[in-house]
Amino acid sequence: MTEQQVGRRERKKAATRQAIADTALGMFLERGYDNVGIREVAQAADVAVTTVFAHFASKEALVFDRDQGLQERLIKAVTGHGARWSAPQALRDELHLMVGEFAGEQSTAFWRLVDSSTELRDYESKMWQRHADALAVAIATDRGRPTTTTTDKALARFVLGVFPLAREADDPAAAVDEIMDLVSAAWAAAA
Repeated sequence: MTEQQVGRRERKKAATRQAIADTALGMFLERGYDNVGIREVAQAADVAVTTVFAHFASKEALVFDRDQGLQERLIKAVTGHGARWSAPQALRDELHLMVGEFAGEQSTAFWRLVDSSTELRDYESKMWQRHADALAVAIATDRGRPTTTTTDKALARFVLGVFPLAREADDPAAAVDEIMDLVSAAWAAAA
């Protein structure tokens, strides 16, 4: 198979995945999470149920379709910050971008949807824990350690605490800075 064919196949997969996620989210926002089934999502997206599950491990994953991308962005901020910025500064910059992406009226409806469902709240909690575990590994690596310490895990959890606190704040950008000032101080103290 040629490189061009592989690239086209991956683009088609990504487009299908995005179409399914967009269809599902629209239906969930309109009718409520508990009132929409996977079969209905598949039918509305014009794909088979097996195609939905080929792209998403669960119904909850349809709502948090950008989950893995968020984790990768946080890890890259720590592992790819280079000499120009410290890891805390790189994380601050990335969190500003992430919080900005999840602001606005569409975001308010999204978080109301999440808050309306026990399953979605549980999934979100587990999602943030997975991100914290992965980020702790990145922090340990950045600090030159082969394994994570309690301090690495605590710093990762503090960083991930920025996101939900900032989205609830009247001034999300100021909240990111306020919390990341604390994280930066803790990061320096742990050195």
